[in-house]
Amino acid sequence: MTTKQISQYLEKVDIHAFRRELITWFESEMRDLPWRQDQDPYKVWVSEIMLQQTKVDTVIPYFNRFMEQFPTVHDLAEAEEQQVLKAWEGLGYYSRARNLQNAVQEVVATYGGKVPDNEEQLSSLKGIGPYTKGAILSIAYNQPEPAVDGNVMRVLSRIYFIEEDIAKPKARKTFEAILRELIDPDNPSYFNQGLMELGALVCTPKSPSCLLCPVQAHCEGFKLGRQTELPIKITKKKKNVKRYWALVIENTKGDVLIEKRPDSGLLANLWQFPMMDLSDVDPEFAKQWIQQAYGLSVTVGHKLTDINHVFSHLTWDLEVIRCKTDDSLSLDPDDVCFVSKTHIDDYPFPVSHQKIRQILLNEQS
Repeated sequence: MTTKQISQYLEKVDIHAFRRELITWFESEMRDLPWRQDQDPYKVWVSEIMLQQTKVDTVIPYFNRFMEQFPTVHDLAEAEEQQVLKAWEGLGYYSRARNLQNAVQEVVATYGGKVPDNEEQLSSLKGIGPYTKGAILSIAYNQPEPAVDGNVMRVLSRIYFIEEDIAKPKARKTFEAILRELIDPDNPSYFNQGLMELGALVCTPKSPSCLLCPVQAHCEGFKLGRQTELPIKITKKKKNVKRYWALVIENTKGDVLIEKRPDSGLLANLWQFPMMDLSDVDPEFAKQWIQQAYGLSVTVGHKLTDINHVFSHLTWDLEVIRCKTDDSLSLDPDDVCFVSKTHIDDYPFPVSHQKIRQILLNEQS
C-alpha cells in the first residue's frame, strides 16, 4: 500500500480524540492480569509468548507458576530444558518455550541479563518477531512501536474499513504503517494495550459489542453496518490427518514404555508413548514393528480409548492400544525407558499423550 493510500485511511479518524478515548477506556476497564502488575520487560516478554495462540484465562495460571519457578531471566537461563518444558506442559506450541529459553540465555550472555530496549537487539533474539518486539518496546519501555496481532488487525480493519486479506504478510505492513501514525507517543504502553484489550473484550470476532465501544464514533465499519464482515481472512486449506496407534507397553512390574521425541521439529524433546504410523504399518504387523523398533516381544491387547488432537496444520487420530511384554529394554535410557506410573507425571508430555497418562494415573487411584 502506498503512502498516499495510508494517508487517505488516516484522514478518516480524529487521531487525537481516538487516542484519548481509547486510553481513558483502558484505564477504567483494563483487566487485572498478573503481567500488568509492573512494566518488567521479562514478564511482558513471557506473557506475550504464552499468549500466542492461547487464551488469557488459560495463560494466567501457567504464567504464575512459570514466574514462581523462573522469577528472573537468570533463573530461566540456568534451568534444565526438561524443567522448562514441564512448566510449559499443556500450553502447546512447545517451540515457544525452547525459543524463549534460548533467547533468555543470549540476553544473560550478551546483555548482562537486561532485556534489550532497542529494536535491532530485540529482533535478533530467537522467537521474537515484529509483534513481540513491538509489545516489549511499547508496554515495558513505553516506546511508540506498533504491536500488530490478530486482535489489533481486527480492530483497525473495522475502524478504517480495510478490506485487505489479513492472512497475507503485506496486510500486516499496512496495519503497522497506520499504527505508527495512530499510536499515542506520550503513552504508547496504554495505547497498544488498549487496542489489544478492545479486541479481546469488545471488538470480538463474531459478535462485536459495538454499543459498548469507546471509539465507536470513529468506526467506518460500524457506520456502514458492515463491521462483522471484517477482517477478511481467506480460509486455509484442509488440514492433514495422520492416524496412529499410541502404544501403552507395560512390563511385568507394571511400568510403561515412554520415549523422548527428536530434538527438532514438532513437539521436540517432549516425552510420549510409542506411536506407530498406520500409513506405514498395518496393525496386523504391530508385533513385528515393536520388535524391530524397541527390541521387545509383546502381546497386543485391547484398545483403551481414541484421542483426536488438532494442531494448527495437522490432526492426529490416535487409537490407544495396551500391550504387555516380559522383555527388558536395551536402548539408550536417555531417549526411551520404562517408567513407573508413580513417576510418569515427572516427564513433560504433549496434550494428546497427557490424556493417555491420565488414564494410567486414574487406574492407580
